[in-house]
Order: sequence, then structure tokens, then C-alpha cells
Amino acid sequence: MIRRAATLALLLVAAPTHADAPAEPPGFRGAPYNAPVPDRLTGGSVLDAAATARWQAEGAVLIDVLPQIRRPEGLPAGTLWRVPGHETIPGAVWLPDTGYDWLAPPLESAFYAALDRLTGGDRSAPLVFFCKADCWMSWNAARRAILRGHSRVGWFPGGTDAWQQAGRPLQSTTPELNATAD
Repeated sequence: MIRRAATLALLLVAAPTHADAPAEPPGFRGAPYNAPVPDRLTGGSVLDAAATARWQAEGAVLIDVLPQIRRPEGLPAGTLWRVPGHETIPGAVWLPDTGYDWLAPPLESAFYAALDRLTGGDRSAPLVFFCKADCWMSWNAARRAILRGHSRVGWFPGGTDAWQQAGRPLQSTTPELNATAD
């Protein structure tokens, strides 16, 4: 009896609960963006790699929101600098910088225009947002789409990290947006 109670107590302590994940903020989450994320998205679906692949096979648009690395400030004139490549889920669209807590009006407009273009203006078309594991930017972008009226929003909090861990490939891509959050 004592052994069973001790085992049950150990399982309860070790078992993950909703209390282990941070709560959803009332608005958008700011920095630090690389931090533990909630286990839910009000108005959307939380997906793992297998569910993300199913959604994609069923026609969902996958949207990578990882920021684009910019040319470092202070590089001497004439210094050659190449934008680092970006690896994402095959078939995904890269809308960089669209997951910050605040978007400059031109970037916000470009984000909404991209969603309209990618869905043909159908706000019931499925969308899946992601970046890397523990990246609030994907949660912010998914929430932004929900607040805009999109009704089938998936959020893949594991992002490209979980995709690779599931044995799935990544591919090089280029950004679909050139607006900046500055």
C-alpha cells in the first residue's frame, strides 16, 4: 500500500501538467521570444510533427515566421556580407519577422496581404504557423491570424526542430516578404 502510494506520488510529481507550461498572455508575447511556450492556443489547434504533416497533406498552408538575419550594423563599407540561408519545412512559405509582439504598419499590412494571397481570401482555409522549438513568434503570428478572423489555424510549437527530430527533411527557402519590423 505504501509502495503504491509512493509510486502514485512520484508519477504525479513527474507527470507534465498544464501548470508546467506558461499561460497564454492576453495580447502578444514580447521578448524574450525564445522561451517556454503555452500548450494551447485559444481559437486554434496545437499540432505536433505528424499532425502538421497531415494538415499539409490536406492542403494547409505552412507558414514559417522565423526572423530574417539582417546585415550587422557597423560593417565597414565595402565589406561583403551574405544573408545566411534558411532551412524550413518543404512546401512552407517563409514570412519572416511577422511574429513579433508589435508589427510596424507596413509589415502588418504585408502579413495580412500575404495571408489573403495564400488563402485566396478564404478565412476558413487552414493555416499552420511555426518557427523553431520554444519560439513565441509562431504563437504570436497564429494568434494574429485568429484575431484577423481565420478559423482553421494550427500552431506547431516544435517547429523545424521537432520536424527534424521526427526524421523529416528541411529545404532551403527565400523570404516571401521584404518588409521589416523596424
